[in-house]
Amino acid sequence: LVVFTYADWRSLCTSASSLLNPDAGNHQLMKPFRSLIVASTTLCLSACAIHSPQLDTSKTAPLQWYAPLPHNGTLTDLSQWWNQLGDPLLIQLIASAQQVNPTLAVARTRIEQTRLTRVVAGATLLPRLDVSLSATQSSAQPPIIPENTTLQGGLQPSWEIDLFGANRASRDSAQARVEGAEAEWHEARVSVAAEVANSYYSLRACDELLRITRSDATSRTETARLSALSAEAGFVAPASAALARASAAEGSGRVSQQQAQCDLNIKALVALSALPEPELRRLLSEAPGHFPATADISIASIPAHILAQRPDVYTAERELVAASFDVGGAKALRLPRLSLSGSVGATRFIAGGVTSDLSTWSIGPLALNTPLFDGGRSRANLRATRVRYDEAVINYQSTVRNAVREVEQALVNLQSTRARGEYVVQAVEGFRTSLGGTESLYQNGLASLYELEESRRTRLAAELALVSLQQERIAAWIALYRAAGGGWDATQRSVPPPSPESDAVIAPAPFWKKWIDKI
Repeated sequence: LVVFTYADWRSLCTSASSLLNPDAGNHQLMKPFRSLIVASTTLCLSACAIHSPQLDTSKTAPLQWYAPLPHNGTLTDLSQWWNQLGDPLLIQLIASAQQVNPTLAVARTRIEQTRLTRVVAGATLLPRLDVSLSATQSSAQPPIIPENTTLQGGLQPSWEIDLFGANRASRDSAQARVEGAEAEWHEARVSVAAEVANSYYSLRACDELLRITRSDATSRTETARLSALSAEAGFVAPASAALARASAAEGSGRVSQQQAQCDLNIKALVALSALPEPELRRLLSEAPGHFPATADISIASIPAHILAQRPDVYTAERELVAASFDVGGAKALRLPRLSLSGSVGATRFIAGGVTSDLSTWSIGPLALNTPLFDGGRSRANLRATRVRYDEAVINYQSTVRNAVREVEQALVNLQSTRARGEYVVQAVEGFRTSLGGTESLYQNGLASLYELEESRRTRLAAELALVSLQQERIAAWIALYRAAGGGWDATQRSVPPPSPESDAVIAPAPFWKKWIDKI
């Protein structure tokens, strides 16, 4: 890194001017080295490159997780997590949803936009070449000036030499935003997968609840039938038969309500996956529904390791880096700018049957422009970039805190469902045994119908709670999968390829690409 003081700048300019001055005594001696001196001076002045800030999530994240980590977590590659659940239909639904999801489509278009912006920003580092063609036919005071035709063609090369890194800052800022857009695309993929999985397991839980409520309604209906027969024979009071009929009606109503909820869940999956409803219902009926016994996600004990795998944290970091480059570019725009231009042309003049050809070329001017007064525009632009940088810092810190919160909440919910699971299972088994005993007593006339219905309601509530707990536990695993980044890796970015229309634009020739990288 070369840093020039004002005295160094004046000394270098004075030396270069004396060497390049044609009136100086060393004109003939130094003439072959003029271009080398100009190039060397330019490279020295442009050595003050603008570097991106190095962000370390370990400085913004806590030193450890305060929620308990999963005890049975062994899977570290979360990109393979869905395969570990052993449900091919779920994988099919996720793949289908990711093909049609509008959020993912918008993320893909944003990647395309940032890539093209990067190409435009990188093109400012290269020379520009324009071509001009013109034809003129004129006549004035014939025959003194006969009718004539003038044909002209030329090339106008130009190049803005990036002295203080303004164009490089723009290119690097665009590159950082490309990387951020690619991370946003993966974050959208993870969000879609998590949304589909939650909807899918909600439907599976709804089907299980529907099975339980149907079984309960069937039992209530049978009790009502037997109670009606006993009431007709005079063995039980009419009030007991009325209670049994009311209980059966309540069970049938619960079945209808649960069936409607399952239909709503199917329609939500249809909207997510874009599969026709008849096909989706067929796939659901053919695939056995179940909750995975274990999810096997391993979570690192150091939060910084998890945060480095979160695409939203990486996106916020890339935006902060881009904002830093924008500040550097705004500073560089207030410094002198050096540009070089030239032209190569040919002219053909036709008049009175006589044709004349003329070729011209020029190199220059080599112009150094220094901003003096612009009404405060450059200063306001610099302040605006600094404000946007401060905003990027705030967003980055907020994203890190939110990421920590999401992981902690997922761990707490996971631990809670794990701790409650054993008790809920014991409660279901106990209430089932109690209901069986109460039914035996009722059939032998030793228990009332009220006691039977109370035992039945308690058993039903326990079974519904068990299914809800299973759904809550898999939802906690899905939340942890999403909070841990969903298998994203910044070093091995998996992104959609560019569209065919922009392949030729985005992929320059290897020679020019190496030349741009060197600059």
